[in-house]
This record gives sequence, structure tokens and C-alpha cells, in this order.
Amino acid sequence: MTEIASPHISHPRIMVLGVQPGTPPFRILEIDGEVVGQAKTVTDVLEAAAAFGIKIHDLDDPDVVRWVGGDKFTWHHH
Repeated sequence: MTEIASPHISHPRIMVLGVQPGTPPFRILEIDGEVVGQAKTVTDVLEAAAAFGIKIHDLDDPDVVRWVGGDKFTWHHH
């Protein structure tokens, strides 16, 4: 019998969604599948995570944070 290798699909606790128009632009922030607010900077993401008891050691770790529609440096429409 052979095993079929499947790619690891992580389900991080934190999702930072794409940039939304606004003054200033913002990204919707989800934690554990619930919308918890808006992030205007990476600091907002870190503060929200801390409020939920989540320690982020690496913002680029896809098992911790999933960045949708850009990365940690994407805070404006292009």
C-alpha cells in the first residue's frame, strides 16, 4: 500500500485580509475565525494577537499568521 503525500495546509489563528480603502487604508483582522477589528499597521496586528494571548515570534511564519492580498509590508492599495 502506498501513501499519498498531501501538502501541509496550515490553519493559522491569525488572518490579515487584503487592504481596504479608507483614510488611512486598513486590513481586516481575524483571530480564530472571528473578525476582531482593523489593522492599519503591523503593530496593530501584534497588539491584537497579544490581547488574545498569542505570541508572534515570526510574522512570516504561515502557521501563525496568514497574510491575504499582500504581506506584512502591504498597507496601501497599488
